[in-house]
Formats: sequence, C-alpha cells, structure tokens
Amino acid sequence: MLVLEIILLVYFGFVVFHNFFFSAISFIYREDHFFKGTVNKHSRIAVLIPSYKEDGVIVSTAELAVRHNYPLEAFTVFVMADSLQPATVQALQQTGATVFEVSFEKSTKVRALQFALAKIEGYDLAVILDADNVMKEGFLAKINHAFNNGFLNLQGRRVAKNSDTPMAYLDSISEAINNQIFRKGYNAVGLSSSLIGSAMAFPFQPFRDHINAMDSVGGFDRELHLRLLAKKQRIYYLESAEVYDEKTRQAEAFSNQRRRWLSSQFVYLQRNFKKGVRALLKGDFIFFEASVLSNLLLPRILTLGCLPTLVIVFTLLRHYLVLGYTWTWAYAILYVAALVIAVPTKYFDKRLLAAVASLPKAFALMFLNLFRLKNANKKFIHTPHSTTTVESKK
Repeated sequence: MLVLEIILLVYFGFVVFHNFFFSAISFIYREDHFFKGTVNKHSRIAVLIPSYKEDGVIVSTAELAVRHNYPLEAFTVFVMADSLQPATVQALQQTGATVFEVSFEKSTKVRALQFALAKIEGYDLAVILDADNVMKEGFLAKINHAFNNGFLNLQGRRVAKNSDTPMAYLDSISEAINNQIFRKGYNAVGLSSSLIGSAMAFPFQPFRDHINAMDSVGGFDRELHLRLLAKKQRIYYLESAEVYDEKTRQAEAFSNQRRRWLSSQFVYLQRNFKKGVRALLKGDFIFFEASVLSNLLLPRILTLGCLPTLVIVFTLLRHYLVLGYTWTWAYAILYVAALVIAVPTKYFDKRLLAAVASLPKAFALMFLNLFRLKNANKKFIHTPHSTTTVESKK
C-alpha cells in the first residue's frame, strides 16, 4: 500500500504543481519584443490549408483567407483538396485560392503538405491553417513583423469561433487554458511554446525540409515541435496574432478528437523518452520538457476526474493509509486553483455552469478512450467541421 501511495503522491504532485506553476508564471509573459521598431518589408507568405472531407467549410475558409488584409502580391492561399466533392473543388477554384487536388491511400495532413510544398517556390514564410480556421484581421501582418524581428517559429493564438453548446464552451475554455499554461507560461520562463497544429508560421524552406522528413499520421505538430527543438530552434507564442477555430459541439466529435490527441501523446512519449533523458544529461532541459515532461502529464479532464476520486477513496480508507489522505485534498484544491487563474475572465458567465456540468460526461469519454487507443495513431481520425461563422461577441 505504501508503494502505491508514494507513486500517486509523486505523480499527481508533478501534474498539479506543473500546471499551477506555469499557470501562475504566465502572467509575466510579454510580447512587446516581437514588435519592436518599424518593419517595412512584407515577407512572401504561403498560407497552406489542408482540407480532408471538409466540404461544409472549406470554400468559405478559402474566400475569407484570400480577402485577408495583407498585401495581395505578398501572399497566396493554397488549399489541398483531399477527398472533396467535385462541386466543392469547382467552387474553391473560383475563390482566388490555388487548389491542389490530392488523393492518398492513407490521408494525413503531412502528406497533403508534402504535396503542396513540392509544387511551390519563392516564399519566405509558411503559415498553416486548418480547414475551419479564420484569420483575424492583422494576423499575417503580426506574423510578418515578428518574423522580421528574428522570431522564426511562431505559434499564433487560436480562439473559439463558436461556443453554442456546453461541449463547445468547455472545449473553448480548454483551449484558453492551454494557451495560458503551455504557451504563455512556457515562453515566460524561456521554454518553447507548444504547437497546436494550426495558426503556425515557419521559415518556408526549413519547414519544407522538416515536413518532407516526416510521415506522421496523428500528432504531426508534436513531431514538428521536437524536430525544431532538436535543431535548437524555439517556438514563440504570439498571443495577439489570432485565428478563430471551430470548437467541437457534440460528445462524439469531442471523444474522437481527444482519442487522437491522447494516442499521439503516448506514442511520442514512448518514441522520445530515451532521447529526452539523454538531452537532459547533456543540459538540454527544453527538449527534455517537450519530449518527456509534457507527455507525462495526464490530460486535464482525466485529472479533474481522478483527483476527486482519490479524495473520496483515500478519505474513506484514511485509517489504512501510511501517508494519510490530506494531500489528496490539497492537490485537488491547488489544481482547481491552477485552472481558475488560467481561465480568461470573459468565460465566467452563466454558460460556465453548463460547461462544468458536462465535465462528468467528458471525463467518462476520456476514460473510455484509454481503452480505445490501439491503432489510433495509425490512421487519421477526422474531426468534421460545419461553420466558418464567427460569433459576433468575439
């Protein structure tokens, strides 16, 4: 019993204090240095949008991207049309975007990007969007400014496009917490911001080289992150460069999306654990953190379910415990505090109660996903989207 108590004490202590520390330290994050001076150069930007079976949103996404307020001669929108309907492809070709029709035996974002990158030349920057993403006014200009000030690998801020169901609201809060902890918090102490698969920008040729060396099915952003860090290249979080991103509305889509994320987390931990430890022994804590520590973290919703369970069980069994049970209460309180201070104040409204009420269902879905991970990283698990409309309040 003592061994189990020690394992739980140490592991959940790591999870809780990791989240609390980076949540609290995130408030010292500043981005003024990204925008010092005046930048007159407009870098040539390739905006890359892989679209797999996204007939419902991709035409509107392309139209909005092409009309983005950046000099027309300095950027091009490229859409990788994978398994789209002929009518969708025809409509895309009328938007002003350059359309590459692609077809693969096994579709992945990496393969779509590889196809497009082999066809284009003459760009300084590659920006990656998802098929449902909408760039907020000024996004490319801010990316350009930071890039010309020497910040080469950039992660923009994804914000919720919609929050029209409790699950979507919960998903948007989760995104906001991730931005606070894993991007602002990490950058605040000199670590590399985590990548999230879209709203990202990189120097064109190095990005092409990295993508051509990859064959990821799920979690391509994790692999790209580690490849950059292996080259001693940090990722910087640009909070003011915003992209609207559709949040999952229904439980099934939420479950499938988290299953893909959970699987990639375990896969990349297994693949890179030894590399991470070797990096730490050589003094490279940044790579160790990204390859090992971040991947050891229990997903947030699972932690929110496990800690109350530990509190109840350990309190009931308190007479049989060696280390006591009060630490479970302390961890639960500290973890909730970490999340509360990471949630932007705009989310504290009446919809928050409905989102919190959906947590037990979300926990159940995540818990079941633990038993559905086999082969989840060997095929692309698609999350469908349905709108490019941004809520007016945003």
